[in-house]
Amino acid sequence: MAEANFDVPPPPHGMEGNDPEALSSQQQDKLWDFKINTRIANEYYLREHPEVEILLGEFMRSVLLKKPKNIREYAAEYYTDAKLPEKIQRKLYEWEKMLKQQ
Repeated sequence: MAEANFDVPPPPHGMEGNDPEALSSQQQDKLWDFKINTRIANEYYLREHPEVEILLGEFMRSVLLKKPKNIREYAAEYYTDAKLPEKIQRKLYEWEKMLKQQ
């Protein structure tokens, strides 16, 4: 029986495994810096745009409540609903109101 290697996780389905020697140490450092800076920039963006969290959260809530059979079709209908901007604006107002009360 082959022994499992727990040091390296298996690649995601349909992808090749990582090649740790593909990048030089300088390239790895630059990639690491890029990843960190990207995460920081994303965090700033999400803090400036709370509607993104509301959009995703309300969609997930709706999916979990309705449990649609065809999630792609449901998502297309959900995000093309003409009333969606109004719903999100209302939720954003409620969210901001709640924050002010704290």
